[in-house]
Amino acid sequence: MLATKETIQEIKRTVERCVGQKVILKTNKGRKKVQVREGVLEEVYPNVFIVRLDEGLKSERMVSFSYSDILTETVELSVSEPVVRVQLS
Repeated sequence: MLATKETIQEIKRTVERCVGQKVILKTNKGRKKVQVREGVLEEVYPNVFIVRLDEGLKSERMVSFSYSDILTETVELSVSEPVVRVQLS
């Protein structure tokens, strides 16, 4: 698939719709190493998007990725399914 400006813009529009939602990031670290982390999609900029990762023990970290990372499949971004809780009376 040839990457065009329209392709990157479509990826950006898709990512923009997920701002504020919990997401799962799957990053390809090379040599068959894949890292899966969960965080909240914080902000979207013209060339990058920011995800706040919860690393436990009251520690948070902000990471940024470009839209071309999604296009080249270096990063896979998916929205976490919301947890539904049912309270019985």
